[in-house]
Amino acid sequence: MKYFENKTIWITGASSGIGEGLVKCLSQVKCNLIISARREEQLTRVKDDNQNTASIEVLPLDLANGPTLEDKAKTAETLFGGVDILFNNGGISQRDKVINTSMEVQRQIMEVNYFGTIALSKYLLPGMIKRGYGHHVAVTSAVGIISTPLRSGYSASKHAVHGFYDALRSEHYDDGIKVTLILPGYVNTKISYNALMGDGSKQNTLDKAQAAGLTVDQLVKRLLKSVAAQKEESYIGGFKEVFGIYMKRFFPGIFSVLVRKMAVT
Repeated sequence: MKYFENKTIWITGASSGIGEGLVKCLSQVKCNLIISARREEQLTRVKDDNQNTASIEVLPLDLANGPTLEDKAKTAETLFGGVDILFNNGGISQRDKVINTSMEVQRQIMEVNYFGTIALSKYLLPGMIKRGYGHHVAVTSAVGIISTPLRSGYSASKHAVHGFYDALRSEHYDDGIKVTLILPGYVNTKISYNALMGDGSKQNTLDKAQAAGLTVDQLVKRLLKSVAAQKEESYIGGFKEVFGIYMKRFFPGIFSVLVRKMAVT
């Protein structure tokens, strides 16, 4: 955890799940934390539940509200004198077939998971370049490489995130900018509860695969280890998810047959 000491770290999606787990772990380190999500009351709860509250600032934001994000990034930079590490963790998922999913839902997913995510990185980039250091951590998903049933919009948004950050890494490597893509498999969070159905309503149930996945603590420990090692990509999950990534890469035809037969919960 030494890598995170004396740094200012901004975490989105910090009101629950993986984001809250990151706050819990990093609050034990001598660093400054900025925590963001839509629900200010939940952010305040997360802050109060953790150590070193004097070094935690609450900054509510909505990733879907693009016009507000430049000002949010400017505010984040003023809180502790510049952001060193950005954990782009906020996002929404999906659980419905392509034919049933409205274009409004497809756009909503892309607005939050892609445009909202990359906006924060773009707005922080000038300050990071000026200081000669910055680390962008995008918590994406295994479906950023493979795509499975009922997740067309979610998977597409994660594929887009990969394309953006791969370009960012190559363009600004000489400016001291680091990029780490974290690809979790199934993690036992409430993301499937809030996953959007085709009409925009929430699924409101916990997927069986999600329930059997890694705990947040297990994921966060491995995630932070990968970030501290400045890995470019890290696959964190059970055997099936990680195996699927390599199967897609080396045996795409076989993977295509298997994914058609997989359970969709």
